Amino acid sequence: MNGNSIKTFFLLLLMTVFFLIIGELIGGVRGMQIALIVAIVSNFISYFFSDSIVLASYKAKEVSPEQDPRLHSIVSELALSAKIPKPKIYKINTNMPNAFATGRNPSHAAVAVTEGILRLLDDRELRGVLAHELSHVKNRDILISCIAATLAGAVMTLVRFGFYFSGGRNSKNNSNFIIALLLMILAPIAASLIQMAISRSREYIADSDGAKISNDPLALASALRKLAYGNSKEPNNVSANTAHMFIVNPLKGKDLQNLFSTHPPIDDRIKKLEEMANVIKEDKYKTPKVIY
Repeated sequence: MNGNSIKTFFLLLLMTVFFLIIGELIGGVRGMQIALIVAIVSNFISYFFSDSIVLASYKAKEVSPEQDPRLHSIVSELALSAKIPKPKIYKINTNMPNAFATGRNPSHAAVAVTEGILRLLDDRELRGVLAHELSHVKNRDILISCIAATLAGAVMTLVRFGFYFSGGRNSKNNSNFIIALLLMILAPIAASLIQMAISRSREYIADSDGAKISNDPLALASALRKLAYGNSKEPNNVSANTAHMFIVNPLKGKDLQNLFSTHPPIDDRIKKLEEMANVIKEDKYKTPKVIY
């Protein structure tokens, strides 16, 4: 387990502990149970149907091998390297250069690319991007995102439940009202920040694991440079609810600061990939010890 995997685990643990503490403060055991059930049901639906919903929302069209042999050839090779079933491939008719993966597990997965990214990147760079997306599939990041969303949603449901049904606005005790109001404002923000931190950790992992699948970290680094510039120039109609799915944040520049971003800074991602490439290069040319 690498550093970012450990970070993801502890962030999920922190989210769980945070939920339990808020639940105890506001709704007790009964309140926690109600909030968790509501969040689980909503995210259960999201987990099983989010792929078709998001693909439909961007009017993505499935592409056959005959329609785009180049794209299918790259995905087939990378899926074999990643040791996962080949996912379905979709295209989105937009000039915005970007891509995302979706699906609840490797057997029910899809990769979507925009027309913009196919025009912008060469085959080597596109291979790096698709390897990144397949690592999301292999690592079941949709499941991890749903767990984080479940806990964050439970916190928000619980806080609203406590505010409106445990004194809330009509409370005669000013101190209770102030505490309830502060929790209603700050708790969802804290839960969202943890959720975003989990998303950023998963992006670092997908970069690293994708580079291992393609065996070419510099290809993804080069692609990220182009995509960062391309997304800053091309207009888009991306929803804030799905922006975290894309390999490069299409809403970059609209966040107040990196703390509120679902993606790590591009420069940091490129730096880590270049460091990874240097390690691979050193290992390749390292003289093996001869034992007599």
